[in-house]
Amino acid sequence: MNDKTRIVNISAENSGFMRQTLQEVYAALVERGYDPLGQIVGYLLSEDPTYITTHGGARSLAQKIDRDELLKAMLKEYLSL
Repeated sequence: MNDKTRIVNISAENSGFMRQTLQEVYAALVERGYDPLGQIVGYLLSEDPTYITTHGGARSLAQKIDRDELLKAMLKEYLSL
């Protein structure tokens, strides 16, 4: 059993990439009439790419985002750190 704590590091550059990518995915979902927040959350929880439309290449974009890095960036933003 490994009881060491894993450390996840993200760069500011990666954070900017993730923000831009999510904005593009969000816009594509809105254009197709989906609930973008629900679809993105479903994708993040399941890693099932079919939650994201292929419209505008959104599915391919979403798959370029590392979930661990995204969750860390989101928590950092949410906690105003």
